[in-house]
Amino acid sequence: MILTVLALQVRAQEMITLEEVIGLAVERNYDIQLARNASSSAETDDQYAIGAYLPEINAVGSKTWNNNNQKQLLADNTERKRDGIKSENLSGSLQLSWLLFDGTRMFAARGRIAEIAEQGEMVVKDQMVNTIASVIDNYYFIVALKQQLKATREQMAVSEERVKLAELKLEVGTGGKPELLQAKVDLNAQRTQVVQQSTAIRQVKDQLNGMVGMQLPEEFDVADSIIINLNLSKEDILVDIENKNFALQAARKNISIADLSLRERRGEMLPFLYFNSNYNFSKTENEVAINSFTPLFNQNRGFNYGFSVSFPILTGLNARRRVRQANIEVDRQQILYEQQKTAITVEISNAFDNYQNASEVLLIEEETMLLARENVLIALEGFKRGVTTFIELRTAQISLESAYTGLITARYNAKLAETELLKLSGGLIRNMH
Repeated sequence: MILTVLALQVRAQEMITLEEVIGLAVERNYDIQLARNASSSAETDDQYAIGAYLPEINAVGSKTWNNNNQKQLLADNTERKRDGIKSENLSGSLQLSWLLFDGTRMFAARGRIAEIAEQGEMVVKDQMVNTIASVIDNYYFIVALKQQLKATREQMAVSEERVKLAELKLEVGTGGKPELLQAKVDLNAQRTQVVQQSTAIRQVKDQLNGMVGMQLPEEFDVADSIIINLNLSKEDILVDIENKNFALQAARKNISIADLSLRERRGEMLPFLYFNSNYNFSKTENEVAINSFTPLFNQNRGFNYGFSVSFPILTGLNARRRVRQANIEVDRQQILYEQQKTAITVEISNAFDNYQNASEVLLIEEETMLLARENVLIALEGFKRGVTTFIELRTAQISLESAYTGLITARYNAKLAETELLKLSGGLIRNMH
């Protein structure tokens, strides 16, 4: 029994690092699994695309039983009639059809399928980046809530001291009951905040657990501090962004896919060359012959081969229409790529502005925190000696509460801005290695 209690306590205190959560998310997150599933489908198509170069071989066989009634009138007016004539027919064929040339469509199709498979890999990586960013934001949101909870508890210590001092002053006749009541009201408000913040932490932990397929322990803890890199450079983020941002890489693949589709459409306007071959076998057995020219047994077998050419001459202008549409799609994908590239460049610029702003605000809030904490300590000591008034101490407390909230918010916002920059540059995956 004692061992069980100890085990539960250890489990309740289990620390989960950000790296562990990211590892679980990459493996178990449902969005990443769905992206991998779609990529696997494209890879499967790519693996079997070699079949476009191979011939088609089909085997056909049939067995037929006949029961016929025949009546014949010959040229010499002789009439022959017989009912219940039975016969059997057995036939089989091995057919080969090989497309040797189709205007290079098969090569373009093979390349297009390969490009789609590579695009699938880019989509998976892009989804991984987005998921990792969400995990980081969620994880450090829990850290921020923990810090806020810790700050509230520290402020409760000051409020508890205020209550004791107000009670003491009331007993000795140097204070009034409103001061004591207000001190207790403020303490109760902080106690309510502790309950609400604890609930919020549990809820956000559940959300984080859901992002990794519920693979985290039922009870777990996270880090106490938010680690921020304040040395990111906008130039480093933007350099070679076309090859670092996975969404852009996937969009660029759409241009290649459209180009190859255009080659396929152009190939439809060229002649098709086929090689055809058949091996045929047939056998017919008749029970009786109604005349002397009807064989009782007939068997044929043989092999034939040859080439055939198909050349589209007039297709209702459909071939030209499809080529024109394919050209338009190439232009469209180029425009979409340039649009997305511009949008991501703007996002990086805005994200870097947020990053710089958050960094500057963080430094200010850290200084404000030191000033507010020192001010509360001075005001509390002065209140004990009767130098500081109740209102002055309460004002200092409110300033400290605001400073705590401002500092924690600034830390979290700085981390969000850093994460957004790394997400846009693909750095979240590179930083994993």
